[in-house]
Amino acid sequence: MNENLIDNVLLNFDARSQWILNIALAFVMFGIALEISMSDFKRVANHPKSIVVGVVSQFLVLPFVTFLLVYFIEPLPSIAMGMFMVAACPGGNVSNFITHLAGGNTALSISLTAMATLLAVIMTPLNLQLWAGMYAPTDTILKNVAISPWKMVQLVALLLGLPLFLGLLINHLRPNMALRIGKVLKMVSLLFFVLLIFMALYNNKEIFMEYVLYVFWLVVLHNLVAFSTGFSIAKLFKLPSKDVRSITVETGIQNSGLGLLLIFSFFDGLGGMAILAAFWGIWHLISGLLLAAFWNYRPINTEKLV
Repeated sequence: MNENLIDNVLLNFDARSQWILNIALAFVMFGIALEISMSDFKRVANHPKSIVVGVVSQFLVLPFVTFLLVYFIEPLPSIAMGMFMVAACPGGNVSNFITHLAGGNTALSISLTAMATLLAVIMTPLNLQLWAGMYAPTDTILKNVAISPWKMVQLVALLLGLPLFLGLLINHLRPNMALRIGKVLKMVSLLFFVLLIFMALYNNKEIFMEYVLYVFWLVVLHNLVAFSTGFSIAKLFKLPSKDVRSITVETGIQNSGLGLLLIFSFFDGLGGMAILAAFWGIWHLISGLLLAAFWNYRPINTEKLV
């Protein structure tokens, strides 16, 4: 496939649409934060092992494994850049819901979401710079766009950190109200967010249909590697089965919506990056629900493998 063709693709996604997506993502994070209390952070001190393993799996191991995957399969540079971007993002917005369906440790999932959201302000720009900078084709892209890590930190803090802080504050001051509002707001804002991604796909359907055969198998493979990474790390440290499921989901469900926003904000919607992140945003919902359905029929107390 001609790299110039995919990178010269101009997606139908203007500044107005981008800001709507920004606001939608912020509301999704605010809805999640309304259901997070300070006790979730205190749980880190009481059960540090699972939290540390989950954070290491998501922010250290997954980006490294992604680098190895990119190195061996050698995708187009912009596609590789998209893979690095997705791997650098924190866990996805639906990870708590999918963990619950999968019979995992939902409290651990919520704690990991809170920790990952805080850490992503620094770790997302850092991981993108580190791993993309170590692979020559993507290092060239980084140099060409002259990306500012500090500006990326500011945007991630605005999209993730501020909604998390406000949600935590309301939960602390009015916990009952926060839980009632959170349950509704999280689902409504998430549906709206997914609808926006589907609309972006529909408005660019000719482009996506043209590149689906090349990009989609990479998304499926990368997503499978992400789930396998979380599962393997959790099993390696002999965590309880419910925690294994939580960490598997948290590692395999990435916030590709954040990645998509960063791509439009800092890489001018670079074709290969944007298409990969958009496909990931749809696929990880499908794969996560399939995994949850599989585990839902395998109760913890009777299964042998997990």
